Amino acid sequence: MTDNEIIEEAIRLVREGVSVTLPVNGNSMLPFIIGGKESVILHGPGLIDVGDVVLAWVDGCRYVVHRIVRIDGERVTLMGDGNLVGTEHCTLNDIKARVTHVVDAKGRQHDLYHTWRRRAAKVWFGLRPIRRYLLAIYRRVKN
Repeated sequence: MTDNEIIEEAIRLVREGVSVTLPVNGNSMLPFIIGGKESVILHGPGLIDVGDVVLAWVDGCRYVVHRIVRIDGERVTLMGDGNLVGTEHCTLNDIKARVTHVVDAKGRQHDLYHTWRRRAAKVWFGLRPIRRYLLAIYRRVKN
């Protein structure tokens, strides 16, 4: 099975009301989600808002798990927490699931919308001008 087939099966299950745990890869959501080591728990998108982490079909070509940074009517702008400048775009209909928890390497679930995590994500977004340096330090400390 390809990655897209696995994701599409997860989306099908989410539409049926099943929560799905999906492993993630890549560094685009550092430091809040560690690709290759952690998984995310997906639920139906329901009502979404700026700051939510979602699984979306972006730019008409791929799936990403990224944070919503802007909603303009039907148009949604997403950005990975680990990205320095890049954003992706989709419509509200392209949002397939909302990420509610991160599952760490020890199997512990962490609520993405706990008060301190929401505050940390807002602060992190504001640190975009120096994110490159903070991520470099983070990677050195974690390795």
